[in-house]
Amino acid sequence: MQPPRVWQGAFPWIGLVARLATGGVWLVAGAIKLPDPYESISAVRAYEVLPEALVPAVGYLLPVVEVAIGLLLILGLLTRTSSVASAILFAVFVAGIASVWVRGIEIDCGCFGGGGEKEGASAEYPLEIARDLGLMLLSVWLVWRPRTRWALDNMLFRSSERGPERNDDGEEPAEEERAGHPVR
Repeated sequence: MQPPRVWQGAFPWIGLVARLATGGVWLVAGAIKLPDPYESISAVRAYEVLPEALVPAVGYLLPVVEVAIGLLLILGLLTRTSSVASAILFAVFVAGIASVWVRGIEIDCGCFGGGGEKEGASAEYPLEIARDLGLMLLSVWLVWRPRTRWALDNMLFRSSERGPERNDDGEEPAEEERAGHPVR
């Protein structure tokens, strides 16, 4: 069952908002952590879920991955692929926060820098989980509907050989439109 046509026209705009929101969060979160990789390593270590041998690699790599995902989403480049990575990473973060909450560990999540022990941090866990779940849902939306407004994907991957034509809303035109008869 197809959604009403008026909603289909809104999908590329909803996708733009989802792209900019999730991309902006990733870009800011990663950029804050880049200047101090030791703080990022400390934040990863505080979760007590990875073997110590992996902690430095994850601590160094995570901010770079966050910035890369953020830039790709903001630019609308490889939107579906970067949205899959985004959704997976948000799911991992939700699981990590839930894990420390269940185990009674009080830490700063390290989402926007910081990390390590923090008294009373468990009171913030529900909001952090809700935030990450919301951003994960936006990422899943982009996996489902990767064609958005003002995306580089629209320019780089526009080809008549790559599937059906698209109208101005990024959607497949109705049969009447394909036949040259505009739908009123």
